[in-house]
Amino acid sequence: MLGGISIWQLLIVLGIVILIFGTKKLRTLGSDLGGAVKGFKKAVDDEKNAAPEKLEKQEADATFDQKAEKSTADAAEKKDKA
Repeated sequence: MLGGISIWQLLIVLGIVILIFGTKKLRTLGSDLGGAVKGFKKAVDDEKNAAPEKLEKQEADATFDQKAEKSTADAAEKKDKA
């Protein structure tokens, strides 16, 4: 029992919903909902797969920034000596 709702009550509600909306409309609604869930799962998986790549890119950018700062500091030091 689901909180006092029997299987017969669920079947009656299902029958009423089918009478109101029709099977074609419910089938369309179900396929649309399934497509949305599939798209959401794909986006989540793509994000999980892209996370390591983003981390590598951030590390590479940080290394490049450190080298650029060192190069700028070296150039400023040489200018001060001259």
